[in-house]
Amino acid sequence: MDESAKILIIDDELQIRRILRLTLETKGFHITEAANGKDGLYQAATMRPDVVVLDLGLPDMDGMTVLTSIREWSKVPVIILSVRDEEKEKVAALEAGADDYVTKPFGVDELVARLHVAMRHAKQPRDELREFRNGHLHVDLVTRTVKKGEETVRLTATEYDLLLQFVKNAGRVLTHRHLMKELWGPYRNDETQTLRVHMAQLRKKLESDPSFPKLFITESGVGYRMPLLDE
Repeated sequence: MDESAKILIIDDELQIRRILRLTLETKGFHITEAANGKDGLYQAATMRPDVVVLDLGLPDMDGMTVLTSIREWSKVPVIILSVRDEEKEKVAALEAGADDYVTKPFGVDELVARLHVAMRHAKQPRDELREFRNGHLHVDLVTRTVKKGEETVRLTATEYDLLLQFVKNAGRVLTHRHLMKELWGPYRNDETQTLRVHMAQLRKKLESDPSFPKLFITESGVGYRMPLLDE
């Protein structure tokens, strides 16, 4: 589906870039490399990649600076690839506009899967989305009808608004703060427990087995993700 896409890798580790180039080129991706932030920003502006894979520990500037600079003019999917695995680092990157966060050492197959998800999400015109299907979930955004398989499910207004965030951002990690801001406004940062309650209700109503969720995955300490599932 996404092979032949252009991938920009911004990472100062030569070995990482070599591994990614060899792996991704065998899958048909076109790879461009940058070993520092300045070159990475230049390549991002000139080659117009389909996805940027960005390390945070660059020699000339912090990767977060590169991310915020890219977000000033581009919505290109950005996947962070970093040894920094603290929750606060992940949250900061995601809230600054990163689409995903993968920690080193990483599985190449996992990264390829994340690339596919990022590109699939970027290609879908979310603002004009009228219908959404993911696994057994079916949402008609015109009539605000939600179905679990053939069963129509009744959601509260807040549950529907929460579900809508996942529909519009399927495949992406949504931080607690992002969800709370969208549901209750930018000045309500004390609704974490309320958010958990609504997430539990969504899982109860829409998951096949709420004890083993597949639609709403917890990203520990960070937030939640709705993975893209086969129907």
